[in-house]
Amino acid sequence: MHVAILTFEGYNELDSLIALGVLNRVKSDDWRVTLASPSPRVTSMNGVTVGRMSTLEEACAADAVIVGSGIATREVVEDEAIMSVLRGLDPSRQLVAAQCSGALVLARLGLLNDVPACTDLVSRPWVVAAGVEVLNQPFYAEGNIATAGGCLASHYLAGWTITRLKGAAAAGSALHYVAPVGEKEEYIERAWRNITPYLPAPAPAAH
Repeated sequence: MHVAILTFEGYNELDSLIALGVLNRVKSDDWRVTLASPSPRVTSMNGVTVGRMSTLEEACAADAVIVGSGIATREVVEDEAIMSVLRGLDPSRQLVAAQCSGALVLARLGLLNDVPACTDLVSRPWVVAAGVEVLNQPFYAEGNIATAGGCLASHYLAGWTITRLKGAAAAGSALHYVAPVGEKEEYIERAWRNITPYLPAPAPAAH
């Protein structure tokens, strides 16, 4: 399974790299997590340069995609070369999630029609202007689409993604690893409180 984190020039390190770290707590031969970007190297809002691990085209074929945030998201959504590739994202066959201003990308792609979203306070006016209802909460998911608001909500997206692809036990283990010592139970309980209401209902037992 491939999880791609879309990471653009001016990206927010907390959004892309926390998700990368939590997702990589899954240790399985069939599990791959990459930073996907439109260019071979991208530099964060604070000057951290990373190399591309997968292309945007590869991301569109991934099992799950998280659209990261950054200071140049409004430029990203006006870049037709990027957006034409991202029109290949399809929640009918993959999980599609967005962190903070990444919700603007989903909105511009038409993936948030009638779906409310979470985003950060700075990005909120842009997402509202795109015609999306913005919720005052850290995480929301509907079907295969999820959004999170606030940099430190990125582990909710990661936890939701792992749960959907690998199960709750794998997600719980990953969240337990990154949670602060002495606060692990509290931290995990809060995570599940935010994620659980938006998980698909379990299939009824066969008779």
